[in-house]
Amino acid sequence: MAKSKAAVPFQGTDEQEKRLRELIDKYKDVRGALMPVLQQAQDIYGYLPVEVQRIIALGLGVSLEKVYGVVTFYGQFNLYPKGKYKISLCMGTACYVKGAGKILQRIEERLDIKSGEVTPDGRFSLDATRCLGACGLAPIMTINDDIYGHVVQNDVEGILQKYMDYEPSDLNY
Repeated sequence: MAKSKAAVPFQGTDEQEKRLRELIDKYKDVRGALMPVLQQAQDIYGYLPVEVQRIIALGLGVSLEKVYGVVTFYGQFNLYPKGKYKISLCMGTACYVKGAGKILQRIEERLDIKSGEVTPDGRFSLDATRCLGACGLAPIMTINDDIYGHVVQNDVEGILQKYMDYEPSDLNY
């Protein structure tokens, strides 16, 4: 796989920017508007890259530092796009005790990304999450709607391979 999230360029459309600017105009004089604007901006783009944060900061008349601070404080916001295949690995107590940390390390090595990042081709994103609520299957990981329970390090390659067997043209970006 290629290097890291930094290689994923921002690709916002004119239509997305138009919607964002209309949203900002709607809220620019509303006290406490930053959160709803960020939430709706993430709905528009799927994540909140610095380019979008900059437009919001300028439009609402707040500092970019304040916008970034809010985006990085709340777990609901994403700084990076999510991949076609969203991998979530539970790091709750039961999963962690049963080896989730080593599984995470194996996935990071195989995909050459860290938790919170996406591969440059946009195929995979990886998130170490809090409890997924399936402690009886610990350690557990999901890839989109597929659930993998009782995962061990040696399972990682086979699981990921299922999603690597598609050509990029098969992905609907």
